Amino acid sequence: MTHYTPDELFPSTAPYYARYRPGYAQAFYDTLATRFALDGTQRILDLGTGTGVLALPLAKLVGHVTAVDPEPGMLDEGRKLAAQHDITNIDWRRGDSTTLLGMGLEPVLLTVMGAAFHWMDRDKTLRDLDQLIEPNGAVVLASGGAPGDVEPAPWLQVITDVRTRYLGPARRAGSSTYTHPKERHQDMLARSPFSTVETAHWDRIVTRTLDEVVGLQFSYSYSSPAQLGDRKDAFERHLRQALTDFNPDGRFEELVRTEAIIATRP
Repeated sequence: MTHYTPDELFPSTAPYYARYRPGYAQAFYDTLATRFALDGTQRILDLGTGTGVLALPLAKLVGHVTAVDPEPGMLDEGRKLAAQHDITNIDWRRGDSTTLLGMGLEPVLLTVMGAAFHWMDRDKTLRDLDQLIEPNGAVVLASGGAPGDVEPAPWLQVITDVRTRYLGPARRAGSSTYTHPKERHQDMLARSPFSTVETAHWDRIVTRTLDEVVGLQFSYSYSSPAQLGDRKDAFERHLRQALTDFNPDGRFEELVRTEAIIATRP
């Protein structure tokens, strides 16, 4: 049995997250820049920033980004990436959705969130954001879409089979398991202060090497190095062999969606 603490799971994914996650389509950032007239002067909050997947591109469009995450390891990776790209207008802050109103944050035009939103008390988070977001501002949720929105690539089942052999059928997260919220974000937003909701998406084909597919698995909390523990090397060997058997040419194509939910006050 693998022994770990919940606090180990997300930090152990940080270097893999920064290197292997595909990020969001450029059209998403172009849309925000046009819709909100981003001209290098605005303030943005990136809540649940991780390694700065949203914060880093947005920092080039606004005056200041406050990037908040509970995991120091994620924030450290974000700082490294910012330094590599000479980005100096991001304030990396440790915190989460429960600490928002006690962090002394200045008002922001936008609060952006990636996949982290589904881990939060969404109703309370939106009420708190109503006190931080400027009158003409918005909540922006970026994701790969809800489960089932995109037909999965067939090789993803190979990964699921191997992961299930090592970790069981449930996607383990922290001390429990992860299930996607039953209520869609759009429905949650519709009853919040930010009840005018628009959804857009952009699709692109991402082609990965075998190394990139394997590395990507270690970026997820449910198959993180901490989760696998001393079985990590065996898992990797088994996964590499299974993927090679499935697709010997070592190229793995996937349709990757960027979904943007933009919610403003009526």
